[in-house]
Amino acid sequence: MALAAGTKAPAFTTKDDTGNTVSLSDFAGKIVVLYFYPKDDTPGCTKQAQSFRDKYAEYQNKEIVVLGVSMDDEASHKAFKEKYGLPFTLLTDTDGAITKAYDVEGGGYSKRVTYIIDGGGTISRVDASVNTATHANDVLAAL
Repeated sequence: MALAAGTKAPAFTTKDDTGNTVSLSDFAGKIVVLYFYPKDDTPGCTKQAQSFRDKYAEYQNKEIVVLGVSMDDEASHKAFKEKYGLPFTLLTDTDGAITKAYDVEGGGYSKRVTYIIDGGGTISRVDASVNTATHANDVLAAL
């Protein structure tokens, strides 16, 4: 069961697709869309990532940070981003610590759940029923 809206978002520090260290606290004061997905370069995950890619300018215009998280490693994320021209950051969670902290562990992969985290670090919305093709639009409509 995913964490509930109103819950303080669990802090994390991890590596991104370029090897840089990223912490949730880096985005204090900003709205963060933290979306968990099962695996790089699979059909549903690709559709979901492309939906965020295609709407990324709208997210940027609203100063909303988009972060994708899966249990894939840095090399996999890098290849996925390059193949599909993804402009947003993908976070590695190879040990599953972030996936577990956000209660989206699916037996060796991250379940498809999106959290919207407000500027104060509180989860304001949880989407556990994701339509991969329209997800970025659905999230924008909720904001």
